[in-house]
Order: sequence, then structure tokens, then C-alpha cells
Amino acid sequence: MNGWPKAVTPVLSYSKRQTHMHGSTKVRFIIRIWLTSLILLFSAGCRQQQQAVALYVDAVTLKETDQNNKAIEKLNAAVKSNERFSLAHSLLGEIYQEIKDYEKSAASYKKAIELNPWSFKNHFNLGCDYLTMEKFALAAKAYSRACELKPDHLGAHINATICYYKIRDYNKALTYGKRAEQIDPSADKIQYLLGDIYAFQKNYDQAIAAYKRALEIDSHNPEIVTSLAVAYIESKRYKPAKELLEFVIQIQPRNNTAYRHLGYCYLQFDELDAVDKAIESYNKAIEIDNKDWRAHRGLGFAYMLSARNKNDDVLRIKAIKQWRLSLAIKPDQPQRETLLKLIDKYFEEGASAVRPDFCP
Repeated sequence: MNGWPKAVTPVLSYSKRQTHMHGSTKVRFIIRIWLTSLILLFSAGCRQQQQAVALYVDAVTLKETDQNNKAIEKLNAAVKSNERFSLAHSLLGEIYQEIKDYEKSAASYKKAIELNPWSFKNHFNLGCDYLTMEKFALAAKAYSRACELKPDHLGAHINATICYYKIRDYNKALTYGKRAEQIDPSADKIQYLLGDIYAFQKNYDQAIAAYKRALEIDSHNPEIVTSLAVAYIESKRYKPAKELLEFVIQIQPRNNTAYRHLGYCYLQFDELDAVDKAIESYNKAIEIDNKDWRAHRGLGFAYMLSARNKNDDVLRIKAIKQWRLSLAIKPDQPQRETLLKLIDKYFEEGASAVRPDFCP
């Protein structure tokens, strides 16, 4: 699954967490049978209800022996016999989720919730289905309800934070993220998320503080270090950013993002060789990932600065080439029109020196 906020991975199954908590499959099986026995005891004597319960018990047994298809058949028969049997709908949702049929799982959990709106498990797992399918607004709604039902559940609050982050509702993301932080201040993933949220809100001092707290828990995580460096860059503190990025490159020599940001840092310094170091860093980023349109764009600016410092037409054309490559990779990039104007301006200035092989 792609697209989570950097290294943060959501909790995608309540049932798996329950398995870990309870231990062996045998213990889970006993718990299920015990719950089913209670249902049987309190049945009102309706033949259809008793038939549905019997089918449910069979389905539980089949599921515990990994016969999911047969379990689904039993459960479908159970809900046909008693369509208001919420436990059967819930178990269908659980099985469909295990076999990665998330649409059917979500439909089953929705029905279970209609019949029993107070089940934390159903709301949480419905959120997991929607999150897996990248239906973030629906997932956020499901996790919000799960958080209401279990105000101290860390996974529900982390997932709610992720979903609101994905739909760019940063205020709600911050609300759930802060609650997750209260539940477990030692959870590095929530500090990382809070850092990202603050960064998107352009509250860089708070972002830096959150990333630092995350690093206190996970001190050598290169993604957190890179995020901290970027927050320093955004707040125009280039020296600590440079030092952090150099640290990332030491532990991840093939990290093109770190090289790209390092190139930008060098462009902010006044040292005589700063532009040459920026060119070197951007070239390294492109060597690692030649589809990095930001690196091509940055390299173009570095070449142009060098061209103007040295009055070098060859460097000017190299700059134009990099800008054109950047636009070819990402035609709809931010400030596209500005970049096109720069290409036209410097192309005309150096027209007499243009060599066709430099111009893609």
C-alpha cells in the first residue's frame, strides 16, 4: 500500500491485534464458542433464530480450521435465516477482510453496525477496509466513531489521524494526533505524524519539536531525520539542515531525496564553492533517480547561477536542458509558467551559443 504519511504505517486489523492479545488459536476458539453459547441460552426459542445460531457455530469452527469459503457459505445461510444476526454479519466482514475482499468486508461491517452501532470492533475494521481501499473520508468517519467508543485506543486514534491527514483536514488530524500522544507519548509514529501535520500547517517550530521527540524514540530513522532537515530548511535554518542531511547520506548513501535537499542547502550559502557543491549534490540525486523532476529543476538553477557567475554559455544551456527535463517529467509542476519564462529568457540571451544536442 502506498501513500501513507512517510514511514507511518496504520494498524489495519483489530482481529489480528486481538489474536496477539489472547494468544493461541485455541484460546480464541474457546472464547468464540463461549459467546455463541450465550447466544443460544438467550434465544427466544424461534426456530429460525436457532437455525441461524447453529449455522454461525459451524462457521466459527470452519474459520478456526482455515476453511473460509465453507464458513462464508454457512454465514450467508445464517443471515438469510435471520437477517438481523449482527454477529454473523460481523464475522463475514472479518473473513472477507482476511481474504482481502475489502468491498464485501465493508458491506458486511456496515450491516453489522446498522444492527449493533455500539461495537468498537465493527467500526474499527470498517475503517480498516476503507483505509486499505484509500477511501479516506469514509475511513475517517469510521475511526472517529471507534475513538468515541474506545477513547483510549491508540490504534484507532493513529488511524483517524492518518485519514484526516490524507484528506487534508489538518485541524482534525491534529486533534486525534494529540489524543494519541496523550494515550502513549512514547509512540514514535504519532510524533512523526504530528511533525508532518505541523509542517503542512507551516508551523515549523512545532514540527521541529515533534520530529525531535520522534528521534528521541527512534534516533537513527533516516526518514524522520530528513523530515527534520526539511523543517529546518523551511524555517531558513540551513546549517543544521545540512548537517542532518549529511548524516542521512552516511547511513543511506542512495537516498536521492537527501541529496536533493542538500543541493538546495548549498545554494543558500555564500562560500565560493557552494554552487559547485550544489551541482554535485543535485547530480548525485539524479544519478540515483533520474525521474526526480525537483532535482532536475534544482540542478537547472544551480547551473544557471554558475553560468552567471562565470559568464559561461555552456552552463546556461545545461541549465535550460535541466529545466526542460523537469517539465517533461512533471508538466503540471508548481510555478510551471515561471519556469517557462526563465527558459525563454535565458535561451534568447544565449542563442548564439546554443548547440542542438543541449536542447531536448
